[in-house]
Amino acid sequence: MPSKSPIARVINIVVAVIVVAVVGLASLIVFGTASRPPALTSVSDPMRHIDFSDLPMLQQFNARDGQALSYRLYPGTGQDVVVLIHGSSGESSGMHAVAKTLSAIGDTVYVPDIRGHGHDGRPGDIDRIGQLDEDLADFVGVIRQLHPRASLILVGHSSGGAFVMRIAEGRDARWFNRFVILSPALPHGGETLRPYAGGWVTPFVGRIVGLKILNGLGVRWFNGLPILAFAVDPHASVPLDATYSYRMQQNFTAPPDAIARLSVVKQPLTVLVGSKDELLYADRFAPLINRVRPDVPVILIPDIDHMGMVTDPRALAVVASAVK
Repeated sequence: MPSKSPIARVINIVVAVIVVAVVGLASLIVFGTASRPPALTSVSDPMRHIDFSDLPMLQQFNARDGQALSYRLYPGTGQDVVVLIHGSSGESSGMHAVAKTLSAIGDTVYVPDIRGHGHDGRPGDIDRIGQLDEDLADFVGVIRQLHPRASLILVGHSSGGAFVMRIAEGRDARWFNRFVILSPALPHGGETLRPYAGGWVTPFVGRIVGLKILNGLGVRWFNGLPILAFAVDPHASVPLDATYSYRMQQNFTAPPDAIARLSVVKQPLTVLVGSKDELLYADRFAPLINRVRPDVPVILIPDIDHMGMVTDPRALAVVASAVK
């Protein structure tokens, strides 16, 4: 039987390598998941002590793709308008205490349900990376029609704080006069996030690796698959996202080089973190941020944990001061 030519042997080797690579990638994507973590009571319990009897009704605006997106409005008497961005898995009611505090000092406050949260869109998913930026632009357009001369301030908590940092460092920063970031949950692998965010999130490491490889090759077919599982309360009275897709996680956060990119932020920026934050390393924020931007105030609030930043009256008073 004649032996194979050198070219045939090379072709066979290449085909074998491709098959192994495809099978390996498929295995990472299909089997590289994990179980959802148990509910984290330090996140869920504070919400049970908030008075929601005066929670404003949801209103809606239409995004550019025709999707109706929800928001809550807290009227004010002053010239400042604040847009509040909630954290991961949550929705607008999670910022109720902050919104009430700011409304009480005269600010008009808008709190959107980020697409893929609350009752809008597919839970924990969006159509593509960048869609949340477009939604915010559409929402700002609605607000500007109602408040053409107002000073517009963007405030976000946790993943919402990371999203605010993303906006502040991008081309859409021009819409806002000021940014306030509360306990920002910056991307995994950074110096400020505790392992597994203190038990709040379980990443599907194998799937994340596989999807990053595919996205590097320009293949985005599988970006709707979940890659993060949250320690949400299964008995919560509001709809919470138990997982995030790859494209949601990539969009509802800051870029990996967010700290280094702070040098491009032109508007005033303030960062607040609770000293007892169980999801983040609170003491690491000031050295990291002030190394790049010594002019940015990084305020450590004593005895405040992650959710205390948006529920504890001591923290709310500091937030109101920072916004003003």
